[in-house]
Amino acid sequence: MRFFEKGSAKFHDFVVNQKDLAKFTEGLVHPVCSTFALAREVEYASRLFVLEGKAEDEEGIGTFLEIKHIAPALLGARIHCKAEVLTHIEQELICKVDVYEGEKQLASCRTGQKVLKKEQLKKIFSSLKEA
Repeated sequence: MRFFEKGSAKFHDFVVNQKDLAKFTEGLVHPVCSTFALAREVEYASRLFVLEGKAEDEEGIGTFLEIKHIAPALLGARIHCKAEVLTHIEQELICKVDVYEGEKQLASCRTGQKVLKKEQLKKIFSSLKEA
């Protein structure tokens, strides 16, 4: 895994669409971007470091995700995520991700990822089947 300096940044934008709204099996809860849709996009923003830095025989795996909601985003909102490296020690990358719609901050987040050899991940996953 290529090393990333503290403060290195990656950017990811998305538009809130119908599949991103807060809904469960009983239907629509709120007509705003759901926490789980936001989580997907936040995690992807920090994954951009992994995609750039991993070797062919490596892959990233999430270790944690924290989201602090500040404001909601409506259907059609254009969302901007800025992922910034907080620490990169050996194979573990911790990022903060700030989420905005224009000038309005929507969320403050942190993500953790480890980059491991694909073979190591394969062993971990196959041991889950045996348990």
